[in-house]
Amino acid sequence: MTTRPTSTAAARQRALVLLPILAGRTTPESAARDPALRIQEAAGLAEALDLDVAGAESFPLRRYDPGLFIGRGRAESLKARVEADKIDVIIIDAALSPVQQRNLERETLAKIIDRTGLILEIFGRRARTREGKLQVELARLGYERSRLVRTWTHLERQRGGLGKTGGPGETQIELDRRQIAQRIDKLKLDLEDVRRTRGLQRRARRRAGYPAVVLVGYTNAGKSSLFNRLTDAGVLAKDMPFATLDPTARLVRLPSGRSVMMSDTVGFITDLPTELVASFRATLEEVMSAELLVHVRDIAHPETDAQRDDVLDVLAQLSTGNEAPAPPVVEAWNKIDLLSPEQMAARTSRAPAEAQAVAISAQTGSGVSELLAIIDRMAFGAMRLITLRFDPADGAGIAELGARGQVIEQHISDDGMLQVTVELPAAYAAAYEERALGADTPLAAE
Repeated sequence: MTTRPTSTAAARQRALVLLPILAGRTTPESAARDPALRIQEAAGLAEALDLDVAGAESFPLRRYDPGLFIGRGRAESLKARVEADKIDVIIIDAALSPVQQRNLERETLAKIIDRTGLILEIFGRRARTREGKLQVELARLGYERSRLVRTWTHLERQRGGLGKTGGPGETQIELDRRQIAQRIDKLKLDLEDVRRTRGLQRRARRRAGYPAVVLVGYTNAGKSSLFNRLTDAGVLAKDMPFATLDPTARLVRLPSGRSVMMSDTVGFITDLPTELVASFRATLEEVMSAELLVHVRDIAHPETDAQRDDVLDVLAQLSTGNEAPAPPVVEAWNKIDLLSPEQMAARTSRAPAEAQAVAISAQTGSGVSELLAIIDRMAFGAMRLITLRFDPADGAGIAELGARGQVIEQHISDDGMLQVTVELPAAYAAAYEERALGADTPLAAE
């Protein structure tokens, strides 16, 4: 394929972002979204790739063209605009088939990226750890495998001599498909190792008695800012989509003195590519195995309710086939510092009846202590009263016990051992059963 030369490495590539709106629907994928906000989000995704967004606009579409998606007339007008505005990349905020993507590139002489390709590209640039890179590569290969007919059109010079091949470049394409399939198999094996390792880590964490609390939410909702405020972890927190990709976990001390293992996760988004959900399953399993989910919402965003639904949709995908019950959820309504009291009251009045929520600002710290108190109560659940024996010289073990529970009584027994009666969360009590004296007593949940 011959295209107009793109910009040099020293200059940012110019991008045109387009949102097709099918007649009778708000957007190609979701009738609940405001087109202006959807195109603003798509432009933000493009800017996250350091593209120079020359324009971002929506346009009406009577029907989807099977060959070009947008129709030949509009494709011709796009070609003229590419030449006039020196556009390098056209981003179509919709899902394109491989054929539609290839044909549009031929017609417009510009690089075409659909929504899935755009998000995959961002993930590819954000991944830093080996695990993150494996997951992104697996998702990208799954996406690109069906697009080899476009990727390898430079091989059209290869011709079969006896007329027995199915088309130009077929041998090379088949070879590359086999190589991709082999690489995908290898990546899946590597990620299965990651999955097993994470399973071992979860079991070790449970033996240590640290409940898992996982932050989830729409991209750019402020999860990493909240995580940094609670843990001083120094995780990248920027006003951009998918600023955080690789998961991070830290111990967080709660008001009661107990601790939880808190994890920050990748943000979700409308129409999150299924390739990413599948590839990141090893990481996102942490979400479904948690004792508590903290759903961080940008309560100041005009479409905060629709974003909530998008996050719940992804969580439902993750729970498919999972026999364990879904973890409880508390909503952290972030960015209240951007709302007036009247706006906050209006948001609160629309809150779902079943939602347990606390209004916070990760920026100012407002409401964070209330959130920690709720996490303290919900992450530990039922408490158990248990009596343990310690060597009085075991200062570290005794201090650890005090950090994990509330000591009710302690005294030195006749044999010189320290006997401690302590109120512990059920998750912690299991780790101390070997030291227990007699049966323990379950207490009601706080």
